[in-house]
Amino acid sequence: MNVVPFVDLKAQYLSIKPEVDAAIQNILDKTQFVLGAEVAEFEKEFATYSGALYGMGVNNGTSALHLAMLAAGIGPGDEVITTPFTFVASVAAIWYSGAKPVFVDINPKDYLIDASKIEAAITPRTKAILPVHLYGQPCDMDEIMAIANKHGLIVIEDACQAHGAEYKGRRVGGIGDLAAFSFYPGKNLGAYGEGGMVTTNNAEFARTIRMLRDWGAEKKYMHVLKGYNMRLEGMQGAILRVKLKYLDKWTEARRANAARYNELFANSNVVTPFASEDVRHVYHIYSTRTTKRQEWMDALNAKGVQTGIHYPIAIHMLPAYEDLGYKKGEFPHAERAAAEQLSLPMYAELTPEMQEQVAAAVIEIAKSGAVEMAR
Repeated sequence: MNVVPFVDLKAQYLSIKPEVDAAIQNILDKTQFVLGAEVAEFEKEFATYSGALYGMGVNNGTSALHLAMLAAGIGPGDEVITTPFTFVASVAAIWYSGAKPVFVDINPKDYLIDASKIEAAITPRTKAILPVHLYGQPCDMDEIMAIANKHGLIVIEDACQAHGAEYKGRRVGGIGDLAAFSFYPGKNLGAYGEGGMVTTNNAEFARTIRMLRDWGAEKKYMHVLKGYNMRLEGMQGAILRVKLKYLDKWTEARRANAARYNELFANSNVVTPFASEDVRHVYHIYSTRTTKRQEWMDALNAKGVQTGIHYPIAIHMLPAYEDLGYKKGEFPHAERAAAEQLSLPMYAELTPEMQEQVAAAVIEIAKSGAVEMAR
């Protein structure tokens, strides 16, 4: 039986192996292991790619979110509005800054924060909005920016899953006041280790983040701020420079694979992802849903199809964040999504044959009654 892995990082590496190996050897030869010329060039290239003036490489996406908060002046006593349906890092970064996360439920169609509900959550303590471009689809940035402008709020885009995604022709990363990206290995643009970046069009934010990531120093041993050790490694910068050249090609392959899945599932009762017409969805995740998720996962695994969950528990229901005071039922769409969501294999290297195997297995399970599809 052929196994379709949920992700296949080795296949991608083999497709660019000579370039990656040369980039790594170059770092070894030059011994620029922390920040350095390769990171500086990657910062310029990725900022330009994302429609921003400045890019600051950091050690991971969580640090990117954290430093964006601090650069924006968010701290104790402040509130940041975001979604309860996201990876925990989105909310952890708010907590790191000393601020309080305030949740707004999602739109059940696309799993993104329901922008129409944001304004009702604003209080005198609200300092920022953190929209999460979940699964690679941008949030409704026109409405979010309009609300932020009306109330004098900062907008920090969580673009950790949305490299190259576009909202009405504009790349995410250059729409809000700041944006955070992750280069975790499994991301659409992934390092061979950890990595992240903050992008912005604000020169003062950029200057602050460059200091905060490097012990608060503006130059060596001149510590202007109380900072952190959150620098991007030279090796990762070099690897990411190679991979960035292929990102649009890989993204279009993902989009083609998503379209192929949609066609394969067209005459079935399988739920396919909703994509807004005015966005470029980059399909970090290809998501479906079922009310009997574990049964589905077990059945698919038996047929050689690996799956994932993104994410099984809404943040307000996690023990770590019960001190926020939210109760079960306050965000019903997020809670239902967390109970039903399931991710199918999605990456550029998926072949039509692999997708046909996945689709046939899903459709067979759905028809057999082993899985009740959620609508």
